[in-house]
Amino acid sequence: MLPITVWKRNSTSSHHRDTAMGLGLGAAPPSSPSTADPAASVANRRTIPSLLSFCYPRRHRRGGLAPSALPSIFGCLALVSSVLVILFFLQRAVDDVFARTRTVAGHNLEPTPWHPFPHNKERPDASTVLRCSYLSCSPLRITLPSHASFGGDGDGGDSSQQQSCPAFFSWIHRDLEPWRRSGISLAMVAEAGKHAAMRVVILDGRRLYVDLYYACVQSRAMFTIWGLLQLLRRYPGKVPDVDLMFDCMDRPAINRSDYQDGTPPPPLFRYCTTKDHFDIPFPDWSFWGWPEIHIGPWDEEFSSIKLGSQAINWKRKDKTAYWKGNPDVQSPIRMALLNCNDTKKWRAQIMRQDWLQESTSGFHNSNLSSQCNHRYKIYAEGFAWSVSLKYIIACGSLALIIHPQYEDFFSRGLIPKENYWPINPTNLCESIKSVVDWGNNHQSQAESVGKRGQAFMEDLNMDRVYDYMYHLIVEYSKLQDFKPVPPSSAQEVCVESILCVADNKQSQFLERSYASPSSFFPCTLPPPQNDVSKS
Repeated sequence: MLPITVWKRNSTSSHHRDTAMGLGLGAAPPSSPSTADPAASVANRRTIPSLLSFCYPRRHRRGGLAPSALPSIFGCLALVSSVLVILFFLQRAVDDVFARTRTVAGHNLEPTPWHPFPHNKERPDASTVLRCSYLSCSPLRITLPSHASFGGDGDGGDSSQQQSCPAFFSWIHRDLEPWRRSGISLAMVAEAGKHAAMRVVILDGRRLYVDLYYACVQSRAMFTIWGLLQLLRRYPGKVPDVDLMFDCMDRPAINRSDYQDGTPPPPLFRYCTTKDHFDIPFPDWSFWGWPEIHIGPWDEEFSSIKLGSQAINWKRKDKTAYWKGNPDVQSPIRMALLNCNDTKKWRAQIMRQDWLQESTSGFHNSNLSSQCNHRYKIYAEGFAWSVSLKYIIACGSLALIIHPQYEDFFSRGLIPKENYWPINPTNLCESIKSVVDWGNNHQSQAESVGKRGQAFMEDLNMDRVYDYMYHLIVEYSKLQDFKPVPPSSAQEVCVESILCVADNKQSQFLERSYASPSSFFPCTLPPPQNDVSKS
């Protein structure tokens, strides 16, 4: 296994699979013009005259060539020709490697065929390829704490400080129930690869390998993998060996109706699921930041949002419901919500979010901490689930959640009329108006629901996010009936390699979300609950 990180080779067509796993890698894009280091060309220009200089024969003392000079000239020219041929083919080989090198930034990757999106990534120069791919993850440079953060043998950690996990962690058992009897085989993982953007293999609790199949929107893949690396930093040496498939696009793919005959479904990780799918929900990339829309790591954003929510007390907050977002994402609910934009008739203010304009103006009008001045905030799903849910509830306003179809890993812990207020999508505008009128007439009760929602999100700090990741991976690994081994096409990734390929803005966001080794055990995972799916 090469000690490289972000980059990988593509050696198959889009209709074939990796020989070890049967996993689709997609067709290799056509080779682009050479991006080899210009210094190499300069070196070649200097090398050729140097080689030819050895072919200049010594002159005879009478001014002519020595009789034995001609054979040495021909031999030397033959040597020079051989060297030039070798250099030519070496350059071709290097260019070929560059043309087929893939990165977590999306270079040389096609968008997922099940969710196409505009994608155009220029290849970096050759020196960047060499530095990021072959030099970043040397065993001597991998940045992982050398000491154990916790353990049962007394080598670290404080079990007396161990806490119980939030109740919604019980959903981990429900999510993995389909494989409780059958276990998870290598063939099942291979089958999941048909729906995955990447494959992730963790070994020895410290090394992470990624096999990239398709590009993901913006920096999702980069920040998701970064999150996994921070988990290894959080609990160094404690995450078990695991082999999993991950899709970083929106909608679930593994339908329950396709496996009613009892056949175990392929295990596929993604950011959300539904009651009709087997997809396994996992914390989304935005917990570590979303640089494209200027959203920082979750702990930073929550602190800022909570502080902003306290700038105006409840009685002085705007008495209407507020939503701001992008309705043009194939979301019928969001399009219907536009019809409710009437503060007098429907008690709602609905605003379009123009991200292009925001990006040019420095995101001054999209600061999340300044959007908590309404008593009521509306959550509406987009193309699938939306990462906005956590920011909306964090405001402490009464969250009006339009009946959701999708679930992320924590939303299943929210209780209607305890942490939020449900909104009927059938009579959308009327339902919003009804709740707003009730809240304005029962301010204390409405405020209490909003505050309990905010407290729920405060409990969901990054400690709990890493604990959820840890327990989910541990329970998943127990079901594997094989020893995980990275495929030949996978490449090792590490903190250094991610930062190496990230642009300046991405690096700034990534570095703000470094995890430190935990001094405590992860929280205690609650046992399975028979009625968890009904909660």
